[in-house]
Amino acid sequence: MNETAQNRRPDGPILAIESSCDETACAILAPDGTVLAQRVISQDGHADFGGVVPEIAARAHLALLPNLVRATLQDANIPPATLSFIAASTGPGLIGGLIVGSGFAKGLALALGIPFVAVNHVEAHALTARLPGVVPDGAPFPYLLLLVSGGHCQCIAVEGVGHYRKLGGTIDDAAGEAFDKVAKMLGLGWPGGPELEKLAREGNPKAVSLPRPSGGVRAAIFLSPA
Repeated sequence: MNETAQNRRPDGPILAIESSCDETACAILAPDGTVLAQRVISQDGHADFGGVVPEIAARAHLALLPNLVRATLQDANIPPATLSFIAASTGPGLIGGLIVGSGFAKGLALALGIPFVAVNHVEAHALTARLPGVVPDGAPFPYLLLLVSGGHCQCIAVEGVGHYRKLGGTIDDAAGEAFDKVAKMLGLGWPGGPELEKLAREGNPKAVSLPRPSGGVRAAIFLSPA
């Protein structure tokens, strides 16, 4: 986040862009964090490769972002000139997609003469609970976060904005990655997570007795069953 953005609270709508993996997303937020409009486009050009191809994802973001941003602004009935900030994911994630999304956001911010805000992808997950309407009491600090995604599996104590304490995490694969690998082994195609979930619902949870990993270790450690 640049110094101008750090020292200034938004006095108008905020445009946010997400392009850290294979989904191109845009949202318009009110100064209090209320989501006024949002759109997400899932890319379908990766299925033939059995997973996300970073180069294909980056090119898709480049093609999709202009119309996606325009449509989201129209959904919220927000003229670009009234925006106070433009934010975008800058990491972690696929570098090509991050460059496309942040570059687009920086260019638009420069054209409008407003600050650009760089957003940490994982920190955004951690603070989502504080968006208006997500949690009845607004999720006051501190709170415990279990972050389970395609590339991350962590248990974090969220003590304030910018103040996080990692209590533990995976020592091999993240949960989403494990799902994708098992689905690929079973020939379920990609994305394999939804198909694997369908099979799990029909299965017998007691068919296989799995050992408890890391027995006796007093830490929040996650291990994949494979």
